[in-house]
Amino acid sequence: MQMTEVLLFDTPTSVYIKTNEKLKKNQRVIVSFNDNLELGLVKGNKTIEVEKDIADFIRIASTEDNQKRCENCKYARSLLPDIKQEANRLNLDMKIGFISTNLDRTKIVVNYTADERVDFRELIKVLASKYKTRIEMKQIGNRDESKVIGAIGICGRETCCKSFLSDFDKVSIKMAKNQNLALNPNRINGMCGRLLCCLKYEDEFYEEMQKKMPKISSSVRTPDGTGKVIALDFLKELVTVEFLKHGDEESTEIKTFNLSDISKDKK
Repeated sequence: MQMTEVLLFDTPTSVYIKTNEKLKKNQRVIVSFNDNLELGLVKGNKTIEVEKDIADFIRIASTEDNQKRCENCKYARSLLPDIKQEANRLNLDMKIGFISTNLDRTKIVVNYTADERVDFRELIKVLASKYKTRIEMKQIGNRDESKVIGAIGICGRETCCKSFLSDFDKVSIKMAKNQNLALNPNRINGMCGRLLCCLKYEDEFYEEMQKKMPKISSSVRTPDGTGKVIALDFLKELVTVEFLKHGDEESTEIKTFNLSDISKDKK
C-alpha cells in the first residue's frame, strides 16, 4: 500500500497518511493520530505491507501552527525540572528524557528510559493534579531519546537518527567485525550508547567482500610465489602477503597485490 510517511515532531514516531493533497518532501502538516493533533514533517511516499500507525491528514501547517509548536516546546522544557524533581521525590528508578505535548496541549507526554518496569501511577496523579491535563508516560529507548534531542556524532555531523532516519535498522557487533573496526565502545557506539546506526550502511558491501577476500593467516598464491595473508584492504581490494626468504626462516618479505592477481593455495 502506497502511503505518505510523516515524521512527528517531538516524538520518535513515523505515521502514515493517505491524501489527495499534493505534499512535498519536508513540508509541515497537521495530522490526527490517536485522537491527538500533531505537527509532522513529510518524509515522502513509502510502500507499507501492514496498516500500522495510520493517521488522518488534517491540513498543511500554517504559520500559526508552527508558532504554536514553538510555544509548546518552550512550555515542555519548562516542565522538565519539576517533573524530574517529582520522580526523584517518589524514588522512581527512571530517567526522564524529555517532555512533549500535542499541538492543542490537551496532553503532556513524559518520555522516560528505565531498565525495569516502573510503577508511576502516583506520579501521574501528582502531575495531573498540578497541570490540570492528561498525563501520558511513555517508555522509550536510548536511541529514541537521541533521535528527539539530537547530537553531533563522531563524524562531526548531526546524528543520522535526528537528521533523516525514520526507522532503526538492526545493528550488530558482527557488522563492526566485518569492517575490521577496533571494538572500542568510544569508536563504535553512538551518542545514545548503542552501536552506530551507520555500521549498517556499508555492511552489505563488506559481507560480499568477506566472501571474495582470503582469510587472514591463510596461504595464497601470488605472481611472486606462495605466502601468508597478513592484511586486507576491502575498499581498494588489496591483499598484503608475507613471504619467507629462501634459506632464512627468520627473514621475511612483505608485498601487496591486487585481489585479482592472487589465488587461494589449495594445499
